[in-house]
Amino acid sequence: MDFRSLQLFNHLATSLHFGDTAQAMYVSPSTLSRVIQRLEDELGCSLFKRDNRKVALTHSGHKLLAFSTQALKEWQQLKANLKEDEDALQGEISLFCSVTASQSHLPAILRQFRQQHPGVDIRLVTGDPALSIDKVKQQECDLAIAIHTPDMPTDLYFSPLEDVPLVLIAPKEWRLTQLSQIDWTQHQVVMPEHGPTRRIAYHWFAEHGVRPNVYASVGGNEAIVSMVALECGIGFVPKVVLDHSSMANSVTQIPVKDIEPYPLGLCCLQTKQHEPLIDAFLKLDIASAR
Repeated sequence: MDFRSLQLFNHLATSLHFGDTAQAMYVSPSTLSRVIQRLEDELGCSLFKRDNRKVALTHSGHKLLAFSTQALKEWQQLKANLKEDEDALQGEISLFCSVTASQSHLPAILRQFRQQHPGVDIRLVTGDPALSIDKVKQQECDLAIAIHTPDMPTDLYFSPLEDVPLVLIAPKEWRLTQLSQIDWTQHQVVMPEHGPTRRIAYHWFAEHGVRPNVYASVGGNEAIVSMVALECGIGFVPKVVLDHSSMANSVTQIPVKDIEPYPLGLCCLQTKQHEPLIDAFLKLDIASAR
């Protein structure tokens, strides 16, 4: 018994006409008769009642029809599944992002990607977000969650995720709640060593004629929250960093309406943008993922 024989049997069980089935299934009537005879020999029973005027299924034939219908359905499903596996994306993709982004943005993104492409392995590296661009440029990763800046290299492709606002924070014990309470000559500032937050903060200071009294320059926005919580000064940090910081309850947010947010997104080399794995990542519906 094979699947071709079951296909012929199924068609004949439906048409109940040897000539019609032979024509529809591209076999000769004699070949069809031999197939049915072989099935009956294998099963040790008659499958059809035949006379000069009609063909009808026997009780055994009805039982085989139920079996063959299910078997052929499962066979077709198996072939479809195997084809999907063959066509599915395979391989590894590397992604760089900050620890904060791995908590705030990455889970929903990866969940959607894994659902669509379960055969792809993801290698995740976390670190200072200011290094994202360099990691992509030096091809230490395929993709990075990065911040778009005015001087972003033209050989990079950027796909936006969302605009991230900056907030000014102060130690809770200092009881500062308004900008007007800050004496910029006395209150020290904690600044990032490099990166977009540093650029935007200095731009804001310049626009307001403030020369910040910098207490320390630190690596990473998370470190700014910690330094401010320890009463080392005040500082600007991305709101998403503060929202995911264990030190958030030790600082106070001071409203600043006119400081620009920065665009957060996925970036890769322009030359790698259309590679299958990277293209699949960039085509995710990020809005629905989050």
